[in-house]
Amino acid sequence: MPEVNARHYRLPSAPTVVVCVDGCEPEYIAQAVAAGVAPWFARVLEQGTALVADCVVPTFTNPNNLSIVTGAPPSVHGICGNYLFDVATGTEVMMNDPKWLRAPTILAALSAAGSRCAVITAKDKLRRLLGHGMTGICFSSEKADQLTLADNGIDEVLSMVGMPVPDVYSAGLSEFVFAAGVQLMRRQRPDLMYLSTTDYIQHKHAPGTPGANDFYAMMDRYLGELDAAGCVIALTADHGMNAKTGMDARPDVVYLQDLLDDWLGAAQARVILPITDPYVVHHGALGSFATVYLAAGTDAGALATRLATRLGIESVLTRAQAAERFELPADRIGDLVVVSERFTVIGTSAARHDLSALDVPLRSHGGVSEQRVPLILNRPIAGLDRQRRWRNFDAFDLVLNHAQ
Repeated sequence: MPEVNARHYRLPSAPTVVVCVDGCEPEYIAQAVAAGVAPWFARVLEQGTALVADCVVPTFTNPNNLSIVTGAPPSVHGICGNYLFDVATGTEVMMNDPKWLRAPTILAALSAAGSRCAVITAKDKLRRLLGHGMTGICFSSEKADQLTLADNGIDEVLSMVGMPVPDVYSAGLSEFVFAAGVQLMRRQRPDLMYLSTTDYIQHKHAPGTPGANDFYAMMDRYLGELDAAGCVIALTADHGMNAKTGMDARPDVVYLQDLLDDWLGAAQARVILPITDPYVVHHGALGSFATVYLAAGTDAGALATRLATRLGIESVLTRAQAAERFELPADRIGDLVVVSERFTVIGTSAARHDLSALDVPLRSHGGVSEQRVPLILNRPIAGLDRQRRWRNFDAFDLVLNHAQ
């Protein structure tokens, strides 16, 4: 049994699929089941294992996908956002490069132990991190027309799937992940497959709406096909999703950089929004979590107390407090961590956020309010302690060590 980050994992005895549904607030599944459009989910919720778990905070894509595939929180693997301030170089950078990863993945360990592994992700930003150290197939929907055997372990995926490369801002980007997963399972039958979607639909459509239900019905069909092929399936999410608006349907934003510039003076604080990535059309880089770097001599504790009284702010933590509470790497989160309330997001300066592309009321994530996610397996597991705090990064442990 390979050991990864202080946890042991059995090699899969049956084809195993772990799915991370980006932005999957549990209510999406509940509403799709209630509408009668998700028969696979309905059956698995009754006959399999259905838990509600906590993802990691900040409730963003990169930290949670890496927590799932390492079986550990960001304090272990080091990926604490989609974006960070690199204090060594004084620059703001994306956390897409494997150089930021501080721990091995379960995928790499199982492939080294002889399991045939595959990773399919919607956006290419995750591909290198998820596939780091792994031998096998690893590609994204976004770049499915640019694959080579040398770099991705597979080519000619478009012909295999029978679909063109989807638009990055579409439900099709996620559907391609599932369609490719089904075809790959039929043709090559990997021992272990990790599928990761995008949350474009969840940013646009609330649970129970036609757009959301259509998306979950699509997902349900593919999951049913994988189940029928004999796969053991674990499904979880990287974060939930909530409306972030006032009663006028406009984004409810605390522009934190503007606020701190007013209080402290220009260039005395730098606000970093870890939600930032190249795909900001559907959220405008507005999320419910921010880190703040302060000029030398600034009283961080006094500033935290003052910020905490601001309408829309749920909590303000010092570096040490945030590292302990949210299991984060202390050297990568700034002097303060600011978390907004359920219906509020945090921005930098109003002038830096282009919200013109938001064609529906803003829905986003990042805070504690988006921490609850599904953790579902298509196999029953007897004797589970349902009172313990389950985490989305327990998915591999459950599916490999308990479900087969």
